[in-house]
Formats: sequence, C-alpha cells, structure tokens
Amino acid sequence: MYEHISRIRVRYAETDQMDIVYYGNYAQYFEVGRAECIRELGFTYKKMEEMGVRMPVVHMEARFLRPAHYDDLISVKTLLKELPAGHEISFHHEVYNEAGKLLTTGNVTLYFIDSHTGKRTVMPPELRDALGVFFG
Repeated sequence: MYEHISRIRVRYAETDQMDIVYYGNYAQYFEVGRAECIRELGFTYKKMEEMGVRMPVVHMEARFLRPAHYDDLISVKTLLKELPAGHEISFHHEVYNEAGKLLTTGNVTLYFIDSHTGKRTVMPPELRDALGVFFG
C-alpha cells in the first residue's frame, strides 16, 4: 500500500453561508491529494502527458461525516491500496481535521488513456516501478 498526506488550509471562498466547506470542493481536495501523491513518486500530470498518457476521472464518490470550516488545516490522506494491473487506478481519500477527526472519505477512479489514440492503456512502466516497491 502507498500513502501520502497533503495539508490544505480551508479558504473563505470554499465555505458556504453556514461556515462549512461546500461539498463540491472535496473534488479539488482529492485532486490535490492525488497530484501530490504522484509528485512524491517523481511524476506530475504534466510529465505523464509528455509521456503520452492522460488520466481522466471516470468515477468519484464521497461520504461526508463531519464538516470542515473556514481556516481549518485539513489533512488529505491519499492511499493506493493496490497496484493497478490494467487501465484504471483507484485512489482512496480520507480527510481529517487538526484534531485528527475523520471528516470525509472518498474514492476516485481514473483511466490511463493513450494521448495519441484516445484508447485505454496501462500505467507507464516508470510509474509502475516507482510504486512497485510499496507493494512488494
């Protein structure tokens, strides 16, 4: 299993009139978690695109347990529970507040798409090698 934690300060514009993070913003929080998770492995979405691979989101779900509020420092834990074998990769997310309380959980599935053909492909070997050490 591979795990990464990103910290994000909730901005005023991300909250609603009730001082609660608007639910639609969790998609962006999950994206920050995924992007930083991949960056820690030595990759970026830009680098993946240069390698001829795009990664569109094909499925997302979230469960909201507790609210986050303006100026909270939240932690987005991003987990890869299994090494992808085919054309898709699933990221599991857990969002915590500063007190360590679980606020939100989510799962996001992306496909590996060949930039030239537009068809599904497999994870680039370089990324597979970087992740492989965590799934020994």
